[in-house]
This record gives sequence, structure tokens and C-alpha cells, in this order.
Amino acid sequence: MTHFIRKDSLSFHLLICNQFFPPDFAATGQLLEELAQHLGRMGFKIRVFTSQPGYAFTRPSAPRREEQGSLTIRRTRATRVWPQRIRGKVIGGLLYCVRACLHLLRPANRTDLIVLTTSPPYLLFVGFVAHLFLRIPYVCLVYDLYPDVAVELGVIPARHWLTRFWQWMNVQVWKRAAGMIVLSSSMKHHIETQIPQLKSKIHVIHSWADPDHLKPLAKTENPFAHEHGLVDLFTVLYSGNMGRCHDMDTILEAALLLKDDPTIQFLFIGDGAQKQHCLNWVKTHQLSNCRFLPYQAKETLPYSLTACDVALVSVKPGMERLIAPSKLYGHLATGKPIGIICSPDAYLRDMVVEGGFGCCFDNQAAEALSHFICSLQRDPHWAEQMGARGRAYLEQRFTPEKIARQYLQVFQHCLNPELTHPESTTPPQLKVKI
Repeated sequence: MTHFIRKDSLSFHLLICNQFFPPDFAATGQLLEELAQHLGRMGFKIRVFTSQPGYAFTRPSAPRREEQGSLTIRRTRATRVWPQRIRGKVIGGLLYCVRACLHLLRPANRTDLIVLTTSPPYLLFVGFVAHLFLRIPYVCLVYDLYPDVAVELGVIPARHWLTRFWQWMNVQVWKRAAGMIVLSSSMKHHIETQIPQLKSKIHVIHSWADPDHLKPLAKTENPFAHEHGLVDLFTVLYSGNMGRCHDMDTILEAALLLKDDPTIQFLFIGDGAQKQHCLNWVKTHQLSNCRFLPYQAKETLPYSLTACDVALVSVKPGMERLIAPSKLYGHLATGKPIGIICSPDAYLRDMVVEGGFGCCFDNQAAEALSHFICSLQRDPHWAEQMGARGRAYLEQRFTPEKIARQYLQVFQHCLNPELTHPESTTPPQLKVKI
């Protein structure tokens, strides 16, 4: 195996594997692109192995090989099999994993460190294989905890043989990983409860948003708001994946409660497993205050995310320890007040208390959510203060530069534990005042 790493300078070659990457709209891919670009600016050579767009996209194909400065992207075409069906997604994910293994087997593609995500959920097994046969260290970047998510959603029983086998494989994969990165303290605690010996190798690093790309913008100056007739309406925005892990029902119930107020509009931007359910629900209840738009390109997000007066984030009960909604950070950057629907013990509530950027609501608390929306409409100054606190909170803790440095510390420690000592990836408590 070719070794690139120079232990004196801690420079290294990094390979990132994730099934989706821009021009695909998948949030994981967009975040990884920003991370890779920032690491590249620090002088590191980054390679990405991904697939053709298959999650959400307007461009059906992208170059098989692409150079972006110090970033090299390779895309396989072997994963687009019925991409809109669950069975097709499973087959596509498996094919991507096979292609990732074959990619690593070529001597020219060897690297110092592999970063593998949970997209697809079984991609981490590729790291295990690479380490077993090629002795390449790997880091597990856990966006979603599987099979726990599938069990929580009732897709497979907790005692099913597939569940037990997957959990056993997770233990083998995680134990041999050079490090693990999770997106919240709740996810870290969930893994530690199951496998206490992993505590020292799990690092909590939040998602982020770029405050230079997403900035506060008045609706009167927003072309997206003008195009869709939102300037004179108090707009409640849900933007992103409408997946099985998200509580859409509480939002829909709030829309039902506010259906007689012609000044309030609910705007849903995105797609997902629950979108058709939402469309059917709105049709059944004959709601005229709900609109649906498709995913927006990255260059449109500075306008689509600011074309609202309040943004919503929702997580189904029990899911906050298994997933972490990345959409929160974009809303913080745009300076909008945020309503979060989650369990009483969710880590998101601690963030709201610390940052002071919105309010949290229990699942099914549609009436409380509707009162919050009406209160913001009546008191624009209160809404503006919340949004300003959220923007400041993000700038202090969750910018790409700050998060990239945390990733870099973990990567360096995984390769040189005797020379590096990663600082805590959980930033100190900050008091945000506006």
C-alpha cells in the first residue's frame, strides 16, 4: 500500500464516501461538499467517491470525474435502479457499496483515511472491509442510526434476525473504526448506552450553515417571495425532507386551526416519503392556506429560506436520538425565528434555551404551535429579536470554518493519536444577547 501521510506535518490524503453529492440536493452531500472545500483550503487533498444524482435533482447526470481545486470527485453510474422506490433505493445503495469496494481495491485510489457516512445506511461496512484487507483506517460519520431508525418506525421488528445481525455488524464496524462522529449529544449517548467501550472514540460535531451564503433578507427585497406571492402573507415555512422521521401531522393540524386566517400561509418546500400524505391531508380538509414547492437548488436557498416569517423543524417522538435535522442551521443563518416540534427531552430544546432563537413544542401540540405563529405575527419586533439571536448563535458556533477545524482535529487524531490531542468537539456554553 502507498503511504501518503507525513507524520511531522500531519498532512494526509482523505477519501470521502457518500452516495449523494451535488448537483444532487441531498443535505448530506451539500454539507460534505462544503466540508471538503474548507479542508481543501487548509491544504489537504480530498477525494470524493459518490454516485450520479438520485435523491433529488434537476440535473439527471454529472461528470464521472470532476476537479474542483484540491477536490477530486468520482461518480459511479451503477446505482440508479428505480430511484424513487424503496426497493430500488436498497438495490442502488448496495450497488454503490460494491462500487466503493472496487474503487478502493485499485492501488491508484488508496488513501490515508476514509470517511464513510450512513448514506446508504450500510456503507459503513465498506470501511470495515477496507480496514480488514487493506489496513486503511476509517472514520464513521453517523448521520442516522440504523437499524434503530427502521425499528423505531416499525419497518422491521426489534427482534428480527436482520435487526440483530445489523446491530452485531455495527459493533464490529464501530469497534474497528479509528473514530466516530455523530451530530448530537443524544446520538452519542444512545451509542454509549449500547456499547460503553466506544465512549472515547465518539466525537459530537454539529452540522452547520454558511452565514456568507445564507443571510437575512427582507421579503420586500426577495425575488422568490415576489414570484410566489408571499410578500404580504405571514409565511410559515417547512423546507427540506418530509421523511418518515419528521412530524408533519402537528404542522398540518396547526394549519387546520389557522385555516380561517387569510393572512397566514403555510409553505412546504421539498419532498419525501410523507409528501403525498401531506398533499392528501390538505385536499381532504380543503385547506387553501397550504402550498407545496419542490426542492430548490443551492443557489436559490438564500431566497427560498428567507421568503418566510417563521421556520419550522420537526422530529417524531424518540427520533432525536437517532437523527439530527440539518435544516435547523440554515434557518439560524437566515435570521428567522424557529418553531421546533420534538420530544420533551430532545437535545434541540437545550439549543433553543441556549440560543434563544425560538420555541419548542411537544408532538401533537398543534394549538400551542398555532398560538406561537399568531404571536409572532402580532409582534414583529419579538420575531426579529429571535431571528437575530439565532444568527448570532450560528456565527459563534456553527460556521463551516469552525466545524471544519473540529473535523480536522478528529482526522489528525485518528491518524496520529500519539501526536495530537483533539479538543472537545462540544463548544463551551455561550450566552447570546441581542
